[in-house]
Formats: sequence, C-alpha cells, structure tokens
Amino acid sequence: MNAIVKTENHDKQEIKFSTCYMCACRCGIKVTMEDNKVRFIQGNRNHPTNQGVLCAKGSAGIMKQYSAAKLSKPLLRKPGSERGDGEFEEIEWDQALDMLTERLEEIRSTNPSKLGFFTGRDQMQALTGLWAQQFGTPNWSAHGGFCSVNMAAAGLYSIGFSFWEFGAPDWDFAKYFIMWGVAEDHSSNPIKIGLEKLKRHGGKFVTVNPVRTGYSAIADEWVPIKPGMDGLLALSMVHVLLSRELFDYDFLVRYTNSPWLVVQTPGQVGDGLFLRDENDVPLVWDLEKEVFVSGMEVGTSPALFGEFVAPDGRKVKTVLSMTAERYLDDRYAPENVANEVGVPAETIEKIALEMAHVAFKEEVVLDIEWTDIYGRKHDKVIGRPVAMYAMRGIAAHSNGFHACRALHLIQMLLGALDGPGNFRARAPYPKPIPPHQLPENNIDIINAPNTPLSRPPLGFPTRPEDLVIDHNGNPLRIDKAYSWEIPIASHGLMHMVITNATNHDPYALDTLILFMANMAWNSTMNTKNVQEMLREKDPEEPDQYKIPFLVVADAFHSEMVNFADLVLPDTTYLERYDTISLLDRPISEPDSAADAIRHPLVALDRDVRPWQDVLVELASRLKFPAFTTKEGDRKFKDYKDFIVNYERSPGVGFLAGWRGKNGEKSLKGEPNPNQWEKYIENESFFAHHWPDNMKYMRYANKDYLEVAADVGFVGKAEPIIMQIYSEPLQKFRLAGQGLYDGPQPNNPVDRERLAKYFDPLPMWYEPLESTRVDHVEYPFYALTQRPMLMYHSWDSQNVWLRQLLAQNYMYMNAGQAARMGLKDYDWIWVESHNGKIRCQMKTMEGCQENTIWTWNAIGKQKGAWGLKPDASEATKGFLLNHLISELLPAKQGERRITNSDPVTGQAAWFDLRVKIYKAAEGETGSWPEFAEIKRIPGDDAERPNVLRYNARSDE
Repeated sequence: MNAIVKTENHDKQEIKFSTCYMCACRCGIKVTMEDNKVRFIQGNRNHPTNQGVLCAKGSAGIMKQYSAAKLSKPLLRKPGSERGDGEFEEIEWDQALDMLTERLEEIRSTNPSKLGFFTGRDQMQALTGLWAQQFGTPNWSAHGGFCSVNMAAAGLYSIGFSFWEFGAPDWDFAKYFIMWGVAEDHSSNPIKIGLEKLKRHGGKFVTVNPVRTGYSAIADEWVPIKPGMDGLLALSMVHVLLSRELFDYDFLVRYTNSPWLVVQTPGQVGDGLFLRDENDVPLVWDLEKEVFVSGMEVGTSPALFGEFVAPDGRKVKTVLSMTAERYLDDRYAPENVANEVGVPAETIEKIALEMAHVAFKEEVVLDIEWTDIYGRKHDKVIGRPVAMYAMRGIAAHSNGFHACRALHLIQMLLGALDGPGNFRARAPYPKPIPPHQLPENNIDIINAPNTPLSRPPLGFPTRPEDLVIDHNGNPLRIDKAYSWEIPIASHGLMHMVITNATNHDPYALDTLILFMANMAWNSTMNTKNVQEMLREKDPEEPDQYKIPFLVVADAFHSEMVNFADLVLPDTTYLERYDTISLLDRPISEPDSAADAIRHPLVALDRDVRPWQDVLVELASRLKFPAFTTKEGDRKFKDYKDFIVNYERSPGVGFLAGWRGKNGEKSLKGEPNPNQWEKYIENESFFAHHWPDNMKYMRYANKDYLEVAADVGFVGKAEPIIMQIYSEPLQKFRLAGQGLYDGPQPNNPVDRERLAKYFDPLPMWYEPLESTRVDHVEYPFYALTQRPMLMYHSWDSQNVWLRQLLAQNYMYMNAGQAARMGLKDYDWIWVESHNGKIRCQMKTMEGCQENTIWTWNAIGKQKGAWGLKPDASEATKGFLLNHLISELLPAKQGERRITNSDPVTGQAAWFDLRVKIYKAAEGETGSWPEFAEIKRIPGDDAERPNVLRYNARSDE
C-alpha cells in the first residue's frame, strides 16, 4: 500500500552557507532559513573541514541563536550598587561608547599599560592583537595560556608546526595512529572522519588517556596512563627506539639538527651552545673530509654521533650523541618507568616497536617529483605512516611543554613528519623555529603615550634579551608573561590577570576588558576566590575597586557579566560578519590553504553590535594609525570594510581568496571590493589546493617555501631545520646558572627554575603542584574533560544539548570505588589543598584506578545563562575549578608562584590531587553554593519547562 507522505512547504525557505561557531572546528554549515528564522542546520558537504559531517553541537546552533541567555542592550552598573550584585541599568550605545572612549583616551595618553585586554575562545585574535598593539598596551592575549600553549610552543620550538590547528594526521595513508590526551570536543568532526578512514583501511588506533570515552572507546588499544606521566612514557619509547637503533638516519641528517655540534664546557659561559663559524652558522663534523663544515651545506657527510675538539680547543659533541646518552640511561628503560606511568613495561616496548615496524617496514611511497630547498631533485616521496595527535590532556600540566617535545622527538626519530601517512603541517605552517616574531619589550615604547607598539604583544623569545622586563628585571606585563618567572609564555597567562591586577603585582590596572571570557566561573582557577577578588576594594581608596573598571563583552548572560561595570552585548555567529583567517586560526588542511567567513543570516532583533565592529569603531575614535589617516579621519566604515581594505603587508590581508581588483588572485593580491560577495557565492569558504609537488616535506620543499615566502607565510625561502636540541632553552638555562653573557635574573627562585626546567633536550619532572602536596593525604588525580556534545559553558546552556547532559557526575574506577565502599549516585566530598566540593558520583570500568574525572563547565551559578534557578546544572552540577588554585601551594621563603608550566605559563589544570570520602547522611546537592544571579533589565522572558521550536499547527 502506498501512503502519501506529507512534507512541509519549502516555498518560503532559503538555503544559506556559513561557518559554525559551536566549537573550535569551524565546520562549514548549510542553514535553512524561513521568515528570518533558522529552520535547521546541516553540514556543508563541500567544505574542506567537515565534508558535510556535523555534530550535535553544530546542529543545535539553532538553540544558541534562540537562547534565553542572549544579552539585548548595553548595561551599566547602577550607581551606588556593589560590583557582583548584578544591579544594572540599560544605556544606549552612544553613551556606552562615549564613556569607554573617554576612559581609554585618558589611559592611552598617559600610560597605555594601564589597560588590560584579554579575550577568551574568540576566533579573531589577529584583529584583537592588532587593536592592542595599536593602543600601545602589552597587556593582551587570548585564552591559549589556559588551553593549549604547551602544544603550540613545543611544536613551534621543535618542528615548526604543532598539534591542533597547526597540523593534522594524514588519514588517507596513516597505518598506525596514537592519540595522546584528546577529549572528544576537539577537532570533533575531522577526527571522526579520519578515524573512519583509518579503521576502514585497517590501521591501528592506540589511545593514551586516563579515561576511555568518546574517540578512545573505539580504539584498538587503550593505554590508561596516570595523569602527568605522558612525557616519561614517551621518553621511555625513545629509549626503546634508540636501544634497538630504530631511527631514520637520513631524515635526522637532512632535516634535523642531530649532527650539529654542542659545546661541552660545564661551568663556563657558553656551555651547551652550538659551535658556530664566524658567520654564526652551526657547524658539523664531516666524516669524509674530517673537518668542521657548515651544518647548512649540501653534499657533506655529517657525523650523527661523536665527540670532537674544536679549533679553539673546546670539546664538542653531536646533538644525537647527547640525545642517546640521556635516553639510553636505565632511568628511561620501560621496566623502570612502568610503575610511575601506570603502564606495563611490555606495553611500552610493544608500542615503540610497532611504531618502528610500521614506519620502516610499511613505508608509503608516492611517485611525486619534488625539489628540496637545496636544489636536489627527488622522484618520489617516502612516508613513514605513523601519525600522532595530542591535545589538552598532554598540555594542561606543569610539565606539558617537555611532554609535547617528547612526542615530537619520537616523530623526528621515526622521520614521521609532513610526509604521507604521518603528522602533516597546515598552512601557514611550518614556520621558522621558532617563528621570527618577538614580543614588544622596548620599555620606552611600552610606556609612550599615544604610541603603538613597534611589535605585537606576543611572540617567541630566543634569549634573555627578548624578555618583556624593565631595567631592574621586573615584569612589564600584568600577567608576567615573558618575565623571568615565565620566559616563553607565547600565549600569555590569562588565568593570572585577575589575581595579579587585584594584588597590584607587578602594578595596578585602570581598566580591564574581557571578551567572551567567563573568568568568574568555568574559565578561571580558584573560582570562589577570584569572585572575591573582583569585589575587592582598595584599602587606600575605599570607594575604588582594586580593578577600577571592568568591561565585559559577550553575547550571553554568563557568570562574568554579573561583575561588569559596563556590559557591551555581542551578536551571535549567525548575525554578523566574521573571518576565519590565515593570519589567525586557520581552517587549512594539509593539502590546501583555506579560510572562511561568516555573514549575517538572521536580522538583529535586539540592540546589540558585533564586537568586531565595536573594535573598529573604538580604534577609529582613538585615532589608531592603522585605522585612521594622517589627518585623523577614519579609514574604515566598519569591520566588513576593514577586512576588505586592510593589508598587513602589500597584497596580504585577512582573507586570502579572490584578491586583486577583479578577484582573480589567490593568497596575495590587491584589495577586492567584492571579496565578501565572492566568499558568499562560494558557500563562505576559500581553499587553495597545493599541487602534488608542494604537498609534502614542506620544511624543505623548495617550490612550497618560495610560494610561502611570496605570500607572507615565512620571511624567506630557506630550510626549516627541526630542533631536537633547543639552543634558546639553553640560553635561558645558562642565565639561571649565572653563565650567560647577558641579562640574568636576580631572584634565586627564578635562577633555580631556569636552571632546572629549561633543558635543551626534552625532559620529564613531577608536576609542580604534586611536589608540594602530600600524596598519602591526596591519593587521587582529578581531571575534567569536555563532552563531544558541548563546548565550554556557551553550549551547556543550550536547551537541546541539555536534554543529553544537564548534570555532571564525578566518575571513578569501579573497582576502586568498591574497595572504598562507594557506589553509583552516592554523594561524596572531593577535597584538595585549596578547597572542597560536594558532588554525586558514578562508576565506570574505563578509568585509570588512581584517577577521578568529570565533564567540564556543566555546573552553573543559579540564575546565569537564562536557566531557571532550580536547573539541575545549578543544584546538582558542579565545577572542579573550585578545587584548583592559580598559585602553587606556598613555600617558605618563596614568593607565590603561578601554578603553570615554568617554561610557557600553561595553566596546570590537570595537576590537581584530591582525597574522596562519602558525604554524611542527608548531605546532598552540589556544594559550594553561590548567590543567585539576578535577571538583567529587559529579561522578563518566560522560562518554560517545555520548549517547542518551529512546531506548526498544520503539521
């Protein structure tokens, strides 16, 4: 029997394309619109990132657009009310902008450093960084310091690209894949696509993670490591590879600094630096000619191993000799690290040998002709099909920088980088090692009124002279990035800003602007104390807050909005123009350079403005040179106009597609007045596909590097030599040892940290907080993960996604729970050295027995995010953040030190150790409890128990 299927009327519907903003993947989306409403959202099959695949978050973007938490008008804290009480009055945009302009003009004309501007998970850091540079403040960074800077910095100081946005596994040819510390929210759709390919091709998938959820649930092998031990596990694998001589000699000679010679003069100035000629070129020992020659020459026969005597009498040794001496030590033997890392010695050895077997016995050979940077012709590309990927599980430890370096060391030994089947770079990477961008550190420029910085606020120091400190060695940034305490803080330390600004350490701010950063709740360590800091008054000026003026720009009523003095309401991602730029956080894939846009799909129905437009408006009012003419007239009407006409250098702008006056050029060309329209015609993205001869070995690929230099990816076409041994780290270590011919720290704590942690070879050490906590009293590791279906607090308010997860539990190993007399749904206390929480627990098999964990950002403060006060997120949900401190436990005779990686400043979220005990009878509900947040003016919307969206009476 044939039934007539009734379908909806599509006549009024329209299809538009944009870019998702429900997580950091930035997938292409196909949006069905009807009567200025979003009907549904699908994946765009033509998009290079997700190829049509879309996750629950992306589809639920509708409920972000129609969230009850949306802000609707600028707000000013009521005169006489206390910060944090949530007492606001609505104001007009002209008043808000006039007020902020006047305040910023005063700061910029006196001391620009009095402004702090820090942004959360935004995707336009090239713009916000430019704005801060033009203002003249060094106090800018994005969220990377509490997210993934260890991965970025480790990669950019080792191989020229890194995990996450700067590289990707080659899923088409990979035969062996190891995933280290990746939760399922990161690169969600691309990884799903990739794992399907890997499985279909018969490749092996190994996951190293204390918890087996999400991706790890389908792994062929799960390695339940103890948190913070990844670097030691990786170096034990290095031990196995070296002891069996399973490494790629040719790769190490041609593409790494393995044969470079290192000076061996312990206790003397210059110890551990490279032996160089009069032109500062590193030297190697030529085995055939038996002389010292340039390490950059072609046609030599460099020694990979050996000790020699330089012409000036100093002893020297190859990098690979030093590498072998360190990691062949029994300290790194699998049987000696197994108990520490929680992984059997047999497993460590097996995985190392499996990687070597696949790399050297199952190589991928492609008949592709290419030319290396030295002019040598090659008739094929050889790939070692072992791929890796890592994320916050590796990075969010105080030893995470070296752990990531250890992973890159394995890749270099196997020759498994930027070839078929391994980990490949994504444009505009690879970059020189490290990238040739230094942070502004000229104290005269930093303090100069009405003067832009000559360099960006962030960069990549190579020596102590590059630090951002004053003549007495004191930090010039409010977060102390690039100081002796945290020298290579490439993404800044956003998690330290409120603490340091409140303590006036190293100085006081006048105004703090936070964009899309929930620093009063889930994005901060030490939540309760940070809220108290935001309310703290200055004893010398009782009517003045320690942070005098706080501006919050956000689209939603987060916990942070409650503490603002001025609230500037942003749009949603479906209501504005936006760029996902190659100058910023690219969506490139290994085979193509790509960028994308967003454009307004939904007409605004409230008095909000895109933060991008606000920044361009403020820059024009403040007469920033890049935004105004010599006469002081504005150059750009708005953000859309800025993106078309601004050029970082001639022909290079925020968007790489359809450049040139007629849109005929790619990557580089004159501004095109119709550029936005061309993107919209092409489904809101652009992809420049690399020809076969430029796809691989790009750190030494002549044709690719020449194009990269022409379009501004790199400064010039020259080889990018991977660094097993890092000379910049050694220079900082020498400063700590008092052996550096240049600036040195005065404080003994700084000297000790430099000497200990700035090892030029990857190292492992116990996480810093762990060394100051009693392991008997606090026997468990405690972690958070983000669920695949949510991303930060902006998704856990989503009414569709809440149906899948509206309460988080503390999960622990089932066997461990049974031994402690705990069971599912018990209420428990979890206590750290910094505080305690009460929460409900569940058990699972797939959890390392010494580890407990929960989903991040589910818990909410009552009244926030447009949720009912009795929402389960506020009454049963909880945050682990209440247990974490942004400072290390105090140590006698030492100033308080940030709870971060000592090299990069990466927030050490996952170093937390806790104890667990059952709550007493009648002790239920999440704790600690916080006061309910008041509704903001204009928010009189009903909070229905059941929400029906797009339901029709005729259906």
